[in-house]
Amino acid sequence: MVHLNLIVIKTDKLSEQSKFYAALGYQFDYHQHGNGPLHYSSVGSTPVLELYPLPKGTPSPDITNRLGFVVANLEQTIKTLRGMDATIVSEPAQQEWGYTAIIQDLDGRKIELTEDSDDL
Repeated sequence: MVHLNLIVIKTDKLSEQSKFYAALGYQFDYHQHGNGPLHYSSVGSTPVLELYPLPKGTPSPDITNRLGFVVANLEQTIKTLRGMDATIVSEPAQQEWGYTAIIQDLDGRKIELTEDSDDL
């Protein structure tokens, strides 16, 4: 058996991204491991989502990875994100896998949000 337990996002907008991902339902602690960089790490969720600063010499974040999250209330989440001037790539619509929207995080990564069907 295999399951995902950690996602690490590297960004040059550390504080702003922590607020963005908090709007999706994550709660974060700001800490560091040993001499490593200060970063945000989610608490109480699996997989753990960590937001790290870009490594020195890296000019911009990699935005080619696409992420997907299940949210309790898609309409409310989109409303909150609009208030943060987030980019909504595709409005909420029923798809074969659920009620879904595509957004972009503050670096430009595409994120698929699907409403938790257990909450319908």
